[in-house]
Amino acid sequence: MKPEIRLVCFYGPESTGKSTMAKHFAKLCHTESVPEVARELISSNDFTLDDIIRIGHAQTNRVKEKLKTANRFLFCDTDLITTQIYSKKYLGVVPEVLFELESEIHYDKYFLFDIDVPWIADGLRDLSNQREEMLKIFEEELTKRNIQFVRVKGDWKEREKIIKTELDAL
Repeated sequence: MKPEIRLVCFYGPESTGKSTMAKHFAKLCHTESVPEVARELISSNDFTLDDIIRIGHAQTNRVKEKLKTANRFLFCDTDLITTQIYSKKYLGVVPEVLFELESEIHYDKYFLFDIDVPWIADGLRDLSNQREEMLKIFEEELTKRNIQFVRVKGDWKEREKIIKTELDAL
């Protein structure tokens, strides 16, 4: 019998180390990670509602796929709340289907990544001058949903220690 897989969401504004930590912890725990699938589907922030809906479906489907091969944990480098936040930010609207897709995946632990590391341009994200505002939006969305979270901050070693401590408790 396969043990229960714990879904872990690395969540927060751009350029805070979520991708790096998702890959790192997947390797450390001999399991899978789910990338931010939007990066595979779009190459700029000039996207449409159809694009954002396609991203929502693709992200949800990737989590479901990786659950089949994960071991103990599945580390996800984003969620559908994030897709909703960027839809609202760039398009001014959130398609209803994104809320439906959000309800299909339940995360066992949310880690909210703080903005206390340098922002690094990656060719897609462009909100370096809005980091504090975006962090506030990300936190408000969790609070609005009564989702408990652990704040991840400090240098890379401190971040790793915070995450490891919480995973050990799971």
